[in-house]
Amino acid sequence: MMTVFLLLMAVLNTFLVGSKDNSEGIYRVEARRLAGEIAETGSYDLKKYPHITGVFTGDDIYRSDEHYLIIEVDETLYRVEYTIGNGQYGIAAVNCVLGVLFLLVTGLLYYIHRHIIAPFDRMSNVPKELAKGNLAVPISEEKSRFFGEFTWGVNLLRESIENSRKKEITMQKDKKLLLLSLSHDIKTPLSAIKLNAKALARGLYKDEDKRRAVAESINTRADEIERFVSEITKAASEDFMSFEVTQGEAFLSAIIARIKARYAPQLAMSGTKFVIQKYDDCILSCDPNRLAECLQNLIENAIKYGDGKRIEISFDKMDGCELITVSNTGCTLEAKELPQIFESFHRGNNADRVQGNGLGLFICRRLMGVMNGEVYADICDECFCITLVVKMA
Repeated sequence: MMTVFLLLMAVLNTFLVGSKDNSEGIYRVEARRLAGEIAETGSYDLKKYPHITGVFTGDDIYRSDEHYLIIEVDETLYRVEYTIGNGQYGIAAVNCVLGVLFLLVTGLLYYIHRHIIAPFDRMSNVPKELAKGNLAVPISEEKSRFFGEFTWGVNLLRESIENSRKKEITMQKDKKLLLLSLSHDIKTPLSAIKLNAKALARGLYKDEDKRRAVAESINTRADEIERFVSEITKAASEDFMSFEVTQGEAFLSAIIARIKARYAPQLAMSGTKFVIQKYDDCILSCDPNRLAECLQNLIENAIKYGDGKRIEISFDKMDGCELITVSNTGCTLEAKELPQIFESFHRGNNADRVQGNGLGLFICRRLMGVMNGEVYADICDECFCITLVVKMA
């Protein structure tokens, strides 16, 4: 860039020098015109010649400290004084301006290199190291207003990943201890069941009351095993994700604006009619980021499982709560599956050709529960409708 700037200065100077030479040659043209006028009329009018300041003849023809030239008219010599242009000063002024611009551009480039390019280069390997799992990668603190907040955010991201890893290790340890403890606890009722079953099979108990008591004991032990299995199932299905929210207040319009900005252009390109019904703005008691996440999950499901014709967001109020309903056309889910759609890893019969893990609605239910809200689903006129119930502040 600096080379281009210097080349531009050279071209501009060449042009100015050429222009100077052309402008300073005008007085010669005016002198010739003056000579012609004197030859024709015997007099002259200096007002017609802006570059000529005086005309002299006689004894004073050679006495002058000004710029002049000698012309001859009808064998009479005339001294014609003239002014030259300020081309030199103009070129110097232009070069001074270009020099100042050159210094400013140089300073700007140095500032950009020091405060933007160099800090970015120092952090260029951080995402790759974090992706590899190297959470100890050094991240230098930047005081620059361009990268200070960015490095702070990257450090927060690293701390979040590290905390998630610690939680995962702790969770895995707790689950392992839980499974070991439950497997040990299961052995006791299981051994009792096996002993009682063998005794019944061999006919060791002749008394009917005794056989009934043994059967009841077997049933009790089986209930214990069922309870242990339920605890294992609960630990495996619900504790694998963290559902932390920061409860606060947010305007409904702000959340809907985020959803519209994200999905309206995408759905318009795909030809899906995206309708947001009119609503009365209100303040919701929620975590705005988590509520927006729930709405995003619902719209993503509508995109994946709908027929692509229409997705609609509608609103209602009931008992101090705002009801936000996301519906889509082309529902192929059976009504009998509605009670299971909020379970983890559950996928309906309409999900054969759609990629997913069956966690979207499960996450919505858990998040809405933590935010003291609810979520429920229904099928109306071949449209799948799912409603978030959010308390108003």
